[in-house]
Amino acid sequence: MTDSPRSPLLAALAAGLPDDALLTGEDDLALHRHDSAPFSEAGLPAVVVRPESVEQVQHVLRTARAHGVPVVPQGARTGLAGAANAVDGCVVMSMVRMNRILEIDAANRLVRCEPGVITADLAAAVAGEGLCYPPDPASWESCTIGGNIATGAGGLCCVKYGVTADYVLGLTVVLADGEVLRTGRDTVKGVAGYDLTRLFVGSEGTLGVVVEATLALRPPRAPELALLARFASTADAGAAVGAIIRAGHVPSALELMDRTTTEAVAALGHPLLDRDPDTTAATLIVASDAPDAAGRVREMAELCREAKALSVTAAADAGQSRQVLDARRMVMPALSARAGRMPGEVTAFIEDVAVPRDRLALLVDRIEEIAEEYGLFIATVGHAGDGNLHPTVVFDRSDAEAVRRAKEAYDAIMAAGLELGGTITGEHGVGTLKRDWLVRELPPRNLRLQREIKRLLDPEGLLNPGKVLA
Repeated sequence: MTDSPRSPLLAALAAGLPDDALLTGEDDLALHRHDSAPFSEAGLPAVVVRPESVEQVQHVLRTARAHGVPVVPQGARTGLAGAANAVDGCVVMSMVRMNRILEIDAANRLVRCEPGVITADLAAAVAGEGLCYPPDPASWESCTIGGNIATGAGGLCCVKYGVTADYVLGLTVVLADGEVLRTGRDTVKGVAGYDLTRLFVGSEGTLGVVVEATLALRPPRAPELALLARFASTADAGAAVGAIIRAGHVPSALELMDRTTTEAVAALGHPLLDRDPDTTAATLIVASDAPDAAGRVREMAELCREAKALSVTAAADAGQSRQVLDARRMVMPALSARAGRMPGEVTAFIEDVAVPRDRLALLVDRIEEIAEEYGLFIATVGHAGDGNLHPTVVFDRSDAEAVRRAKEAYDAIMAAGLELGGTITGEHGVGTLKRDWLVRELPPRNLRLQREIKRLLDPEGLLNPGKVLA
């Protein structure tokens, strides 16, 4: 049951917020119940608030604490782990109205912004000043900087340029009691005290609400040249990845598509994959934006051939590179097209697991075995350069048996990743979806310490309860 407009909670919230900052309609509450993760429980919020300033965020947190009501921070709800899911009777704090870019400092190569800024908008704004913000999550045209920080998001170029955490210089955070905390600094170097900034990055809204971020920038990236290589086995593709890394190359992208994904992209008509896709067990897409990109691509192409590639197409110019990279960009449309031919209410569950690079091929093969074992369509694509894979499980959510098999296959993939010395999440976060698996990955003392940190910063347990730690 939601609070009525006359409830003490709503009255107290309204006293410090603009009239249109509170949403209580059934449609609005339903819209803000969950993010984009399947298999994750979601409650019904009492109210959705949309603050526009730090002071309003403070007011919301102090009011919620006074009434003993949980607060769930949200961004664009593109997350895939249930970290932004509401709990019954909570205050959902949507940060989308705090979307200003506050300063672009070219001299110090940094930008200050609010958490609701769309990632692609930030990248475009700094590009206009001759700078670059490299992190590029797949949902970068809709996801927010605050959400990226909360989940520790990655992206396609992280093999060379790193993940969101590598660009966060400092944060302004409102704690559970309404106090404002500033972490980090503007200097290039600084090691005074504990690194509280890194503590909040990836904390999924459980320790505080980020209201401002200071992010590092880089000079603009050079144009990329790319190659596409097809292999008869995932082991051969894995050998090529290892050879590229051992040779000292730092590609700007190093992506892998398994047999199922390759076939789906070929069926959608990509010209480099439409010849005998059935013989291709794995496809590598490699790019370089180094000053000597042409030479680098030639060298990496030769390493692929030495690893028994069936074919290698090395782009000679920007147009050919776009064609190569389009194969990676076509993955989700190709899988959607494949799902559209399946009966029932088909949904795609994009998973996230990472292993050491030299065990990547083993995980891909194991996922194929899991797909066969559970009778499911599972397509695997991922960032081969850092061992991070995204198996996509496609199933009929209206079929209880199919849902059961999909959940069991998900557990089997998580178990395989851990058995190979990996981690349950490389860039999507834990949320509610992987909370039980976190207990299996981390040692008991590690978990106890993390719970103690949570209690120190949020003693009442009102900030995004039930997420990350059970």
